Amino acid sequence: MNIVFDNVSKRYGGHTGVNKISFTLFPGKIYGLLGSNGSGKSTTLKLIAGLMFPTSGSVKAGEQPVTRDMIKYTAYLTELDMFYPGFTVKDMLDFYESQFPDFQMEKAYQLLKEMQLKPEKKIKQLSKGNRGRLKIVLALSRRASVILLDEPFSGLDPMVRDSIVNSLVSYIDFEQQIVVIATHEIDEIETLLDEVIILADGEKVAQRNVEEIREQEGMSVLQWFKTNMEVY
Repeated sequence: MNIVFDNVSKRYGGHTGVNKISFTLFPGKIYGLLGSNGSGKSTTLKLIAGLMFPTSGSVKAGEQPVTRDMIKYTAYLTELDMFYPGFTVKDMLDFYESQFPDFQMEKAYQLLKEMQLKPEKKIKQLSKGNRGRLKIVLALSRRASVILLDEPFSGLDPMVRDSIVNSLVSYIDFEQQIVVIATHEIDEIETLLDEVIILADGEKVAQRNVEEIREQEGMSVLQWFKTNMEVY
């Protein structure tokens, strides 16, 4: 199932979230959606997930327009904490299993062990870093066609970031899943990425295969990003 943006714009009152952007996302790839805060990254993820709809243009999954049903096939990690503080870690796993038929409890417990999270721990007692780990566990434990990660490293220390990167490598189905990581912290994920898309002020500035950037441009993704932003 490809995700196709065709000349998509999204406006909220007088504000433009994204403006006439087009691209196609293919299964088996990890995409970096790069840009500063306010560039349109979160709006783009919400459009993919069917949590909002274009003002103009179209977003399609396969041949069908994306609807709210898309969330059934999408694991979406937001930058916000979406937890019930009175729950334990195990309670959150049970809740996700009740809501998503594709939730894999065995995989979730494997990830908990890897992330060093205790099932009986109350969520309100977890540090920000451990809540970040739990969000990754919940997202990667679904057998979803699309995985969307919005600033997964925000405010997390380097050790937590490393464990998240390792889990992404170990637990993603590279043949079947589309993975989109929206971030401005490019160094953390450069080794993971197959393709990168730069957004600025709601517009698509550039899109490129990562190997082409390294081999043809002789640049890292971060250098390429900075070069394009200077031109923009």
